[in-house]
Amino acid sequence: MLKALSVALLLALGTYASLLAFLWWRQESLMFFPAPLPAGYPLASEPDIREHTVAVPGAQLSVLQLKLPEPKGVVFFLHGNAGNLAGWFSNARFYRDANFDLVMPDYRGYGKSTGAIAGAQQLRADVRAVWDAFAPQYRDKRIVLYGRSLGTALAADLAEQLSTEGRPPHLTVLMSPYSSLRELTAEVYPWVPGALLRYPLDTGSHLPGIAGPVLLVHGDADTLIALRHSRRLQQVLPSAQLLVVPGAGHNDLHDFPLYRDEFRRALDRL
Repeated sequence: MLKALSVALLLALGTYASLLAFLWWRQESLMFFPAPLPAGYPLASEPDIREHTVAVPGAQLSVLQLKLPEPKGVVFFLHGNAGNLAGWFSNARFYRDANFDLVMPDYRGYGKSTGAIAGAQQLRADVRAVWDAFAPQYRDKRIVLYGRSLGTALAADLAEQLSTEGRPPHLTVLMSPYSSLRELTAEVYPWVPGALLRYPLDTGSHLPGIAGPVLLVHGDADTLIALRHSRRLQQVLPSAQLLVVPGAGHNDLHDFPLYRDEFRRALDRL
């Protein structure tokens, strides 16, 4: 009996170790869900929406820009972990009405962007490269950094970088944010050691370094990233405004008038 138990334990440990190894090496396939598009796919048909590419080491990133004649500023939008620009760049009218340009990149492997995501530092550097490519157009304009879901940690990171350099954004918007990917993973996969995560993406660690207003937006019916993540972030940065949208989930938050009205008011105040 003791021998049988020992064999069963060894088999269980072996299976667990194999599973952890799989998670280490195949982490990207569990975190990122890109929808690639053919190189010739037309992402924009309206005359004020322009397609761009930004060269980064080993890849070309696809970027869409709503370019208005005399914009008040720009919203630099970092989207979630699934889909591509064909689905995400869908509310140009809102930004036209607010008189803000909109700049939105696809991550590596998403849409018409080439390459594949291979590390947190690479992802961070790609975001910075796209921002640096467009920033000169908006030197005297209002700057809004906007992250949604996966993009919230990346937007907070960029906001901290710019703040440290003495050119902070005028507003940072984090929609459906996670306090850190490590905390989110621990909630969903409590049996996975935190040290295994190669993408910590710690939103909360960046907030104290952001010089400028921060708006947190969360639906109270979000079952993917719970509202408590935004509440934790507000504890880290008490000056951050938290907008809780009753009845909103993770994927429909942008459809709620309360969110649109409050975001528009925030842009108008800049």
